[in-house]
Amino acid sequence: MRVKASDLPLAILRGVGQVDFQADYRTALCFVVALFVGGWQFGVFGLLGAAVATLTAVLLGVATDRVTAGLEGFNGTLIGVALVLYFDVRWVTVLLVIVGSIMGSVLTSALAALLTPHQLPTFTAPFCAITTVMLIGGPAFERVWRGRSLAAPPSAAYPGREVTFTDLWQGLFNGIGQVFFQSKWYVGLIFLIGLLFGGWLVGVAALVSSAVGIVVALLLGAPAADVGAGLYGYNAVLTGIALCGTFLALTPLGILYALAGVVSATVLTAFVGDLFEPVGGHTLTWPFVIVTWIFLAAVPAFSGLRRSTT
Repeated sequence: MRVKASDLPLAILRGVGQVDFQADYRTALCFVVALFVGGWQFGVFGLLGAAVATLTAVLLGVATDRVTAGLEGFNGTLIGVALVLYFDVRWVTVLLVIVGSIMGSVLTSALAALLTPHQLPTFTAPFCAITTVMLIGGPAFERVWRGRSLAAPPSAAYPGREVTFTDLWQGLFNGIGQVFFQSKWYVGLIFLIGLLFGGWLVGVAALVSSAVGIVVALLLGAPAADVGAGLYGYNAVLTGIALCGTFLALTPLGILYALAGVVSATVLTAFVGDLFEPVGGHTLTWPFVIVTWIFLAAVPAFSGLRRSTT
């Protein structure tokens, strides 16, 4: 059965919410509001990416249930937000978002074909792959890179600064907002409110995971400014939500397992950032994808854990 035209607006909207694994339209609406509060360009380009990716999936004949649940739109959402952040509002950015979202849709289906037999979701791997390629290749094209420079973390402007209470409480919310590249604490708060529509457990998992990411980063000596900006929290947040009830059954051992995943994603964030430093240090959500794939792939080997049935 083909997707009805009347179902497309809700499918596109859900594509925004599925960035954090949420299909509730209220969550998606809060996310859209948060993006526009962060900057009109993030809202517009995020919706553009979600729409192009969703429509591409419909035209190619992807299963209706995947489209209507928003599972074909979230990678496009992140591609749109990321590219307008790095390349600014220009006609070439619009073109890149359209092309990137189409490529992301195709890659989503390719990865789904490879990973579904192993009960592994694609997560944000298509977004990571497409965006990484465009960011690394961008400087080779004058119309793409004109006037741009390699991104620098907040710590570059405040090296050696001591951690403050402001870093801690703002970093808690920024860790949630940075999933969508947003570094204003009140934008992260709006995202958190949206997550609560998906259930109190989702909101708690996001907050606790962001807090764990802050603690681990500080214990290991991460720069205070980067911690306060949420750069060590967002991969932890995604990993925590994924492993704490979404894809893994909620049991005492499962919670400890999820906590181990959150810590691992935080540590891997620094590794991936350093690995990509020569080309701008674009960590994206690679740490979340890698850690969560590994932790879910290992579940069948552990009798004390089981996958979620929801």
